[in-house]
Amino acid sequence: MQAHANWEHQLLSLAGHVPHSSTRPFFSYWAGNASLRQAYKQAEVITAEHSKSFHFASGLLPEEKRSAVRALYAFCRTVDDIVDEVELKKDRDFELEYWRNVVNTASASTDDLVASAWADTLTRYHIPRHYALQLIDGVARDLTQSRYQTFDDLATYCYGVASTVGLMSMYIVGFKSHEAVSYAIKLGVALQMTNILRDVGEDYRNGRLYLPREELVTYGIREEDIAEGRVTDAWRQFMRFQIDRTRHLYAASWEGVKMLEREGQLAIGAASIFYMGILDDIEKHDYDVFSRRASLSAMGKVAKLPALWMKIRSL
Repeated sequence: MQAHANWEHQLLSLAGHVPHSSTRPFFSYWAGNASLRQAYKQAEVITAEHSKSFHFASGLLPEEKRSAVRALYAFCRTVDDIVDEVELKKDRDFELEYWRNVVNTASASTDDLVASAWADTLTRYHIPRHYALQLIDGVARDLTQSRYQTFDDLATYCYGVASTVGLMSMYIVGFKSHEAVSYAIKLGVALQMTNILRDVGEDYRNGRLYLPREELVTYGIREEDIAEGRVTDAWRQFMRFQIDRTRHLYAASWEGVKMLEREGQLAIGAASIFYMGILDDIEKHDYDVFSRRASLSAMGKVAKLPALWMKIRSL
């Protein structure tokens, strides 16, 4: 019997028990539709512009699943931009409600390319609507909360903005058992924690601090230290702890890869190792996440693929 930490039980409860559907996706019914082709092309453009790692990893999927995953990314990106960039509350509320309606009805005007691609993907891959609604609520949480007291609190945020993406992706790439849910949740938390650790300086300048306050206190780190970008011994110890926990989450999530359909395993594995490469880069630069943005180069990504391929083949 697998043991779960308190935060894991909480996130599994949020995910709910969605029965594994035996219904197969509706393939190719948009292939002759010029409007949908244009919609999916726009999603591909947004993905390429905003996330090199996601674009690279999704490129390892077959064409139709690749397009669907990129439609998912474009939906997430669009909702995130509403929260970050729309200044007036009434306008934000209107636009977020618009996207909730797109999810609930799985329909959109052909004039909205991203919504058209996403509504098509929702229907075609039988994606549970509540995951998409949880994503919208998770992203909107940034409007009301900018600090987190404990890791358990932070994990619920990671679930809302990242684990939900993993759960929706699971329906696109295909999975063999509902047991995959817990592993998708862990991977989502690991990916979001990687983003958080990479973006500490940028997020703080934008008024947000996602690091658990309890753990900052344990290591003797004050907000003033983060505001001034101090890389001290205490900061290094704190970051080692955070990176170690995140790597354990990546390792724990790996078991879920073999529960995916074979043609999706390489892409999900690639997303995992590419983001782990960001953690390596943070370490390589002495945990300075204030004056630079950690990353893994295109060549670095390519270099990791042969070992990943062999690991996937052994599953």
